Amino acid sequence: MIDFDPVTAAVTAGENGCTGERNGGDLVVETLEALGAKTVFGIPGQHALGLFDAMGRGNLQFVSSRVENNSAFAADGYSRATGEVGVLFLSTGPGALTSLAGLQEAYATGVPMVVVASQIPLEGLGARRKGMLHQLDDQKASAANVSKSQRLIQHASGIPSAIQDAWTEAISSPQGPVWIEIPQNVLLDPIMVPPVEDALAEAADNPPRVELVREAVKWLQAAERPAIIAGGGTRRGRAEKSLLSIAEKLRAPVICTPGGNGAFPWNHELSLQSWIEDRHMTDLLEDADVLVVIGSSLGEVTSNYFTFAPRGRIIQIDAEPRVLESNRPGLGIRADAGQALAALDEALEAGRATPSWHGTSPEDLVQDSLAKVRARLESQDLAKELKFMADIREAVPADMQTFWDMTISAYWAWSCWDAREGQFHSAQGAGGLGYGFPAAIGGAVGLETVGKPGRVLAVSGDGSSMYSISELATAKQHNVPVTWLIVDDGGYGILREYMVGAFGKATATELARPDFVKLAEAFGVPATRVAPEDVVEALKAGFAADGPNVVVVETLLKMFAPTHLPE
Repeated sequence: MIDFDPVTAAVTAGENGCTGERNGGDLVVETLEALGAKTVFGIPGQHALGLFDAMGRGNLQFVSSRVENNSAFAADGYSRATGEVGVLFLSTGPGALTSLAGLQEAYATGVPMVVVASQIPLEGLGARRKGMLHQLDDQKASAANVSKSQRLIQHASGIPSAIQDAWTEAISSPQGPVWIEIPQNVLLDPIMVPPVEDALAEAADNPPRVELVREAVKWLQAAERPAIIAGGGTRRGRAEKSLLSIAEKLRAPVICTPGGNGAFPWNHELSLQSWIEDRHMTDLLEDADVLVVIGSSLGEVTSNYFTFAPRGRIIQIDAEPRVLESNRPGLGIRADAGQALAALDEALEAGRATPSWHGTSPEDLVQDSLAKVRARLESQDLAKELKFMADIREAVPADMQTFWDMTISAYWAWSCWDAREGQFHSAQGAGGLGYGFPAAIGGAVGLETVGKPGRVLAVSGDGSSMYSISELATAKQHNVPVTWLIVDDGGYGILREYMVGAFGKATATELARPDFVKLAEAFGVPATRVAPEDVVEALKAGFAADGPNVVVVETLLKMFAPTHLPE
């Protein structure tokens, strides 16, 4: 059970200028509640006190992180775990700016969020430098690279409509964070606007064009070697059922990108799983005469680091028009993945597929390709790594959601993790460090909030864990059921490996780090240190406990050899 402390104003009414009357902050809280928000993440700040004063009169639960970047990660994790909109409150200047790296991950991955940032008083806005605390030339311009749009609200009466519009935009594909700014005095001043009674936000329709669906079906019905790449947009569009139906109608092998992990059944006879970085899979996909790419740009990882050179035709489906044909020419279909695949599925006839991969059935081809990948891995000195990842998978319940930081374990998980009935979440959209633990906190809070309480797992390295170590206080304060696995290899392990491979030695990758067990215990969080071979028992014990806990494994893991480099 997660404990939420009541939100109270950080200063008295006399100190913040509020007399107890309704103010602009109330309109924010009332509108969010009317839209269905239940939980907010963030950190109080001077210009944002009107928001926090109003929360004390409302019903929103507040989770106070210790660093704004982690607040953004937590709101992101909340949304991914629940499918609902994450809500983030930020203060002006340093608070707002500190959140941007977290928002980059949400923006890159298409996570719907509404971000409400305070601003300096109205009279300070513009080109003049008045010397106000936290003043920026143009705060919302700083958010332009990491949000779908940015709005400045200058009158309290405009707050409900602006937030409703922002919510609508956040949930409309391509989904993502939307930024709203409200000046300090607009939040604090008494208002004449009546309480918000209702608010409605519906995602904008984003269907595929009929003629494009017709053309795609024509290609697919005639294909001898169709294959499918399922990216993160497949999951965001809730297109899993349509994907399964299409794959079975076409008898098309399906491979999932790291973001698409879990979009297709791992052990299905047509599943190439997620070994997208292996040359055997690249060879297979290059040989497809029609390749369907769903919710992916065919970017760096998905293209095996831009070595992918398909010989067949490509059908690319994405809600974001800038993604279409950004790396490869093809039949670009701008649409929500769920709507597009539903339309394709309806139009495709069942029972007509007679694919042949040069005399081999697609099912046999899938098994042969997976066997080649296994053989390649087994030919390397990776027994410890393979067992370690298998042990984590054995310990984690089938329906548990997992959150992975940018660490060697996560890079392995991108390829080898079978999500089963749980969901796999990682920071591969933007690739910033520190995502795993705060996102897991948000995910666990979200599951509790929507009535599906359950423990989640966060996985970090020792380097990435230091980005979010302060959130142990957040996890303890709210008694969040998160087990945090920290794999301690003494530094930035993947960078060490990259540098040694490229230059023969590593520079600036080794780290002084704390005793993670003692540090967690200093926060009041139980922790244990175990050898790699004991990780199963340690994780199972952590999963059975109440509240947060930490498992530390000191081991040096290696990555499998890259196949995009010349041998």
